[in-house]
Amino acid sequence: MTENMANCPTVTSGHITVLRLFDLAFAIDLVKAEALWTSQARQGGRIKLANTPKKAIDFGEAPLSLALPTIHVSLEKPQGYVEMEANVTARLYAFGVVTLALQIQADNLSWDDYTTRVNAIEQAIGPRTDAIIWSNLLEMVREQIGEAFTRPHRSELVEDYLVATVHHFSTPVPAATLGREIDLVPLLSGETRPLSEGAKADLLSRRFSYFTDDLVVLTWDRVFIYEPHHGTDVAEVLEVANAQFLQMRYYDELLDAELPKMYDLVEEATRHRSLGSRRFANLARRLYTLVAETTELTEKVDNALQVTEDVYLARIYTAALDLFRVKAVSNAVDRKLSIIRDTYSALYDEAASARAGLMEIAVIVLIFFEVVLGVLHYF
Repeated sequence: MTENMANCPTVTSGHITVLRLFDLAFAIDLVKAEALWTSQARQGGRIKLANTPKKAIDFGEAPLSLALPTIHVSLEKPQGYVEMEANVTARLYAFGVVTLALQIQADNLSWDDYTTRVNAIEQAIGPRTDAIIWSNLLEMVREQIGEAFTRPHRSELVEDYLVATVHHFSTPVPAATLGREIDLVPLLSGETRPLSEGAKADLLSRRFSYFTDDLVVLTWDRVFIYEPHHGTDVAEVLEVANAQFLQMRYYDELLDAELPKMYDLVEEATRHRSLGSRRFANLARRLYTLVAETTELTEKVDNALQVTEDVYLARIYTAALDLFRVKAVSNAVDRKLSIIRDTYSALYDEAASARAGLMEIAVIVLIFFEVVLGVLHYF
C-alpha cells in the first residue's frame, strides 16, 4: 500500500444500495398499482430525477416508486454479527419488472471499513445468496398490488447490482487524484487477493467525471459513485439499464422456448394438410399474436429512458447498456422475431394457397355435376 493510501481519507457520509430486479408480469398497470398502494395509506409516487432537467431526460413511462417498511440486515464482522437498518424501496416498470432496493447508511468509516461493509452487505444479501429477505419483500409487493399485474408469472431470471455511494470524505478529494488516495479495486471487485495489472486496468476503465470533484466508476455488477453535491441521478439511470437488460433476457429466453414449439406445430400442420387450411390459419394467428405482443413490449423497453441533453448521464447510460450487453440481447430477440415473422408469412401463404386449392376443387366438382345433370336431362 502506498503512503497516500495508508493515509486515505475517512468516509464521513455515504450509503450502500443493493438492487435486485425481478420480472413479475407481462406488464404492470402503474396507475392502478399506485391507486392500490395509496389506498392503504402507504407512500408512493412516480420517479422524478432530482437534478436533471425534465427536457434533458425522458422516461417512456416513469417508474412507480413505493416505500416499504424498514428492515434489518445481519452483517458478518470478525467479532460476530451486527444488525444494520436498511431502507427499502420497490420500483415498478410498466414492462413488468420490479426492483427491490435495500439502502444501508455508511457514515464515519475508514476507507477499509467502508470497503469491508460493502463486501459484507453483498455476502449477506447479494447475488451469491438466496436470502429470504428478498422473497418476503417480493410477496409483500405481490399481495398489495398484484391486481395491477397483467399475466403475472414467476420467472427464475433476476439481476443484482450494488451501488456504493460516497457523498463526503473527511477532506475534499478531487476526482483526478481519488484513485491514488483510495484503493477502489477491492471495493469494485469484491476480491481480497491482489488482482493483476491487466485486471485492475479493465476494472477501472469505465470512469466518468463531470465536475472536478465527482466520479463514477462502472463495472458489470457494481458501481462506485462519488457525488459531494448529491443527486446526480446516476444510480437511477443505471437501474433503468439493469431493468432493460433483465427484460430483454426474459424475451430472449421466451423466444428460445417458443421456437422449438413453433417448428413442431408447423411440422404437425404440414403433416395434416389434408384437414384443410384452418390449422395453418390458427397457427399463423398464434404466431402473429406472439410477434405483436413481444414487439410492443420490446419497444417499451427500448424507450424506457431517453437521455437527450445531459451529456454526462448519456455517456454513463450508453456505457452501461454496452457493458450489460443490452443491445446484443436485443439484437438476438429481433433475429428470433424475424424468424417467427417469416414463418407466419409462409403459413399465411400456405393457408391462402390451401383455400385457393379447395376453391378450384369446388369449381371442378360443380362443373362436373352440371355436365352430369345436363347429360341426364338430355336422355
